[in-house]
Amino acid sequence: MKSKKQILLNTILFVKDTLKDAEGGHDWWHIYRVWNISKNIAKNENVDLFIVELGALLHDIADSKFHNGDETVGVKLANEFLIKQGVNGEVIKHVVSIIENISFKNTFDNTLFSSKELHVLQDADRLDAMGAIGIARAFNYGGFKNREMYNPNVQPSLNQTKEEYKSSTAPTINHFYEKLLLLKDLMNTDTGKQIAQQRHKFMETYLKEFYKEWDGEG
Repeated sequence: MKSKKQILLNTILFVKDTLKDAEGGHDWWHIYRVWNISKNIAKNENVDLFIVELGALLHDIADSKFHNGDETVGVKLANEFLIKQGVNGEVIKHVVSIIENISFKNTFDNTLFSSKELHVLQDADRLDAMGAIGIARAFNYGGFKNREMYNPNVQPSLNQTKEEYKSSTAPTINHFYEKLLLLKDLMNTDTGKQIAQQRHKFMETYLKEFYKEWDGEG
């Protein structure tokens, strides 16, 4: 019978290996940051830390953006790995449900699953899409997809369906209005809300400077 500590160590090795060639905004270091943020938030929440840590480590094991939009790949990989590790069935079910529901794109759906652990992990994942790191990740992914940084002739789409959001090829700046600036009001925990305020303000300041420089001012 493996200890929780051993299972977490094995999970770290599995995730590092699986994501060794991943795009820079969705690589091991994204997982590492979300893992650390989630542990920070969990200190103030009555949650099962083992489930939180497993969920954090496995939540982006196969992001659908890199698998032709298929949202089942990550769930299958995580489920198979946890079974091999001998993890309790109820824990596996909870972690898999977290993976299925953590993403911002799933806010377009009506979900029937909710838990305190999911709330912690949603906040941690969303915080990593905000602030200085969030800006860096957005432009890294935009470059990876060969998208324009900004095009004043392409307006943000604020009432997208889930499929429109997933298939969007809009300039990276539009992503701020279509997702990043919306995250502050989607936080679940008090800790998440506090951190989000600071990161949100930083993004607003960045955008003001971006537009000034775009127009040749300053």
